[in-house]
Amino acid sequence: MVTLDFRTLTVPVGIVRMLEVIFTCISFSLVASVGHRTEPFWTWCMFTWCFCFCITILILVLEFTSLKSKLPISWDDFTTAFAMLATLMVLAASVIYPDSFACSTCSKQIGATVTSCVAFILYAIEVGLTRAKPGEISGFLSSVPGLLKVLEAFVACIIFICLGDYNYAQYPGLQWCVAVYSICFIFALIVILFTIGRLLSLFPGPFNKILIGCNVLAVLMYATAVVVWPLYSFKNNPRPNNCSQVVACTWNKLVVVSFMTCFNLVAYIVDTVYSFKLVFFVSTT
Repeated sequence: MVTLDFRTLTVPVGIVRMLEVIFTCISFSLVASVGHRTEPFWTWCMFTWCFCFCITILILVLEFTSLKSKLPISWDDFTTAFAMLATLMVLAASVIYPDSFACSTCSKQIGATVTSCVAFILYAIEVGLTRAKPGEISGFLSSVPGLLKVLEAFVACIIFICLGDYNYAQYPGLQWCVAVYSICFIFALIVILFTIGRLLSLFPGPFNKILIGCNVLAVLMYATAVVVWPLYSFKNNPRPNNCSQVVACTWNKLVVVSFMTCFNLVAYIVDTVYSFKLVFFVSTT
């Protein structure tokens, strides 16, 4: 039997989610009113706003009707992971869209950028509201290591997008870097999906210990990619003179990959240190 829970709409996280729906809707409506474009990054921005809008409405409806208890998933892990993912996606859209498509006289594009930035702030607030507090019992994705897993997977997706039209097969070193990105992404995705699906018991051993081992391995692999990727991708490849737009030029995409590789290395280091602290220090006190 479906019961309506009005309290879910009046608590802080419910109010924030309703505002997210409003501002993401305004963002894609303003952009759509300007006209359709075929550029991949325009499609990415529109997908981001529409995706976040739809999933946030779905979460509101499921919580309002109490149907979330009928789903065979860890609801808190799902909502926290989505809030983190939406924060990163909307942040990327808020940077990419004005850089590529807005101008000083484009009022609708500027308006869409502003509402997108507000939506990013709202999703960041939701992450803060749903994140596990110290000493609180919650799901893995509500903890700092869980949120870092979502961050690591998202950064890997950005790397894959930038690699879309680049021939990395010309050097074995670049192939190794792509293998690093792929292996680490697959493991992060498995952890996220298994956590949401309550399937962590299927791991062949203590989950925390396996997670630490894979994080250490990811740090070592990413440490090699930080050196190898720029060494081979920029070898005999100076910046073209016509490479003016940040996201449209292939050479600039290689710079983005280099930066994101360093960023993910730092994320995996923080993830490893935090996981070590939780397993070997907090659990023994």
